[in-house]
Amino acid sequence: MRRILREPLLHFLLLGAALFGFYHYASRGAGGAEPSHEIQLTVDDLTQLDLYFESQWRRPPTAEELGRLVENKIQEEVLYREALAMGLDKDDTIVKRRMAQKMEFLAEDVAAAHEPTPDELSAWFEKNSDKFALPSRVSFRHLYFGSDRRGARAHDDAVAALAKLAGQPQDAQLAAALADPFMFQDYYGDRTAEQLAKEFGPQFATAVAKLAPGSWQGPIESGYGWHLVFVDTLVPGRVPALEEVEADVKTAWLSEQKERARDEAYKTMRAKYTVLLPAPPAEPFANAATATPAKSAPNPANEVPPL
Repeated sequence: MRRILREPLLHFLLLGAALFGFYHYASRGAGGAEPSHEIQLTVDDLTQLDLYFESQWRRPPTAEELGRLVENKIQEEVLYREALAMGLDKDDTIVKRRMAQKMEFLAEDVAAAHEPTPDELSAWFEKNSDKFALPSRVSFRHLYFGSDRRGARAHDDAVAALAKLAGQPQDAQLAAALADPFMFQDYYGDRTAEQLAKEFGPQFATAVAKLAPGSWQGPIESGYGWHLVFVDTLVPGRVPALEEVEADVKTAWLSEQKERARDEAYKTMRAKYTVLLPAPPAEPFANAATATPAKSAPNPANEVPPL
């Protein structure tokens, strides 16, 4: 009898029986369902496999390659069904997020199926036209007076230079002789206030936007020093006509419809459920984490006997 118990084959058979019992329990006792044993691939499925291969390799698959793609598809389906049968999808955060995302996509697809009529698009644009407003743009030349070279005199030197440039055009030869070399450009064309704020700072951008074109003005301070500015052109901001931005308006309209459909679908589904939350703790978590635990009275029943 002892010799039989030592046989490795017996141990292997017992282990196999245990694994079979676990699988049977997981698929039945854990709430799983028997997987369907029929896998049907349609013409559309095969076409999708063919198109996917061609998009990657720029050629149609051979018969052997298509066969491998089909077998991979079958393998994926078999493993998926067996996983469902064993209940592996239960309490899986990644699976839950993916399924929730697919529900959102379904709600959005309903909204995307509706094309806006011209009247709908026009009415929506009137309410949201500020989202499509075109910012003002300015083109200017500047003279730079650096604090690193001139120190505290930079501002006063810029004021003195402005007096000499009164009535001079922006390309006057005198202008360059009065200022310091600038590390970037001397002329900036068609810039928005946002772009200028990134290059020179918000204070400079705001001041330049208020200048009238056609003369040297300043001094205006930036993050680099002081500047005299000659505004060449100033294009005021405006709200474009619907025809100019119709494609963008339609995209924004569809995005809003999808978001609304998703929210409404969730509200409808949410109303079906009652949520039960645990009672709040007697003490806030933050305080409980830092509080000194109280000493409890000894409990003879739970005491461990001395060794």
